[in-house]
Amino acid sequence: MAGLVATLVCGVIALRSGDDGAEFVAPAVAAASSGDADVLDATDLAASAATGGVDPAAVDPAAVDPAAIAPVGNEQDLGGEVLTGGDVCLMDKLSLRIGDSGQSVNCLQQALADQGFYTSAVTGQFDQVTFTAVEALQTDRNLYVDGVVGRESAISLGIWPDEESFVVRTPKPPSGAVDLLGYRLSSVASTGADAPPLPEGSGSGRRIVYDRAGQRVWAVGSEGEIIRSWLVSGSQYPNELPGTHEVYSRSDMSTAWNSKAWLPKMVRWLKTERGAIGFHSIPLHVADDSPYQTDAELGTRLSGGCQRQAVLDADFLWEWADIGTKVVVV
Repeated sequence: MAGLVATLVCGVIALRSGDDGAEFVAPAVAAASSGDADVLDATDLAASAATGGVDPAAVDPAAVDPAAIAPVGNEQDLGGEVLTGGDVCLMDKLSLRIGDSGQSVNCLQQALADQGFYTSAVTGQFDQVTFTAVEALQTDRNLYVDGVVGRESAISLGIWPDEESFVVRTPKPPSGAVDLLGYRLSSVASTGADAPPLPEGSGSGRRIVYDRAGQRVWAVGSEGEIIRSWLVSGSQYPNELPGTHEVYSRSDMSTAWNSKAWLPKMVRWLKTERGAIGFHSIPLHVADDSPYQTDAELGTRLSGGCQRQAVLDADFLWEWADIGTKVVVV
C-alpha cells in the first residue's frame, strides 16, 4: 500500500496498578499535518502485566507489510479492560472528586465508612475529609493515589455503576439501510429521528459528539441534523478528556507497538501524556486477522483509550471527519 502508514499506541501503558489517573490525560494538541503519527490499541491486560503495556489490535495485515511500517515520531494510542458493578449503593457517575455532591457521594462515603476509611457523617459532599479517606483507601489497596474515585477505586469499594444502564441500544436497521448521506448503517447504528437524542451541552454546528457514559457517537450536520449515531467500545480509563477538541491526524492503517495488532481508519482527536486517542475500526490480530471483539460487544468499554467502531461506522467516519472536524466529548 502506497502512502504513509502510522503506528499509534491506542493501548494503555500500565506502568502502575493505578486507577483514576489524572496523569493519563493531557490537554489536546491540535494542529498536526494530515499525515500520520504513531497509533495503537490495547486489549490484553494479562499481557500488559508482563510487558508493561497492553496487547493492542489493528488493520488488515494483508494490506500492509509490518516490516515496512516505521513509526513517525514517538506518539502512541491508548486502549483497555472489563467493567463490573457493585451490588448495593452504586455511583450514578463515572468519577467523583473533591467539590462533587449528591447521591453518588453518599454512596462513596457510606462505602468508605463501612470499610473503615471514613468516620465522619455521610453528608453527600465530597469535602477534604472525604478526599483524605479516598487517598487512604487508594494507598491501602495499592491503587493510584490521587483522591479521585474512578473505576478502580469504585470497584474496590463495590460502588461502580452498572454501565449498561447508561447505554441506549437501538433496533438493528434493515439490511441495506443508509444514513442521511447515503452511507450504509451498521448493526449498531441509526439515523435521523430514529437516533437517540443528543446529550445536553454537546455543542452546536457540524461536529462529532461522543458520550463516554453511553458509549455512543453522533455525527451532526451544520444544521443540527443527526446524520448518524452508533455505539462504540471506548476506554475503561478516565483518559477521554471531556470538552471540545478537533480531529488533528488520520491514518488509513496503523499498527500496534508490538506488531501484534492492526488498527484501521484511525481518526485522532486527543494527545495525552501516554499517547494518542482516536476513533478506529475494531482491531484485528495480526497473527490470524481475527477481530478483538464482535459488533455485539460495542456499547461496552473495552479499550485503553481509543473508541472502537463497527467497520461500516469506521468507514463512514473516515469519509466524513476531515482534519479540523470538531469533536465534543461529554
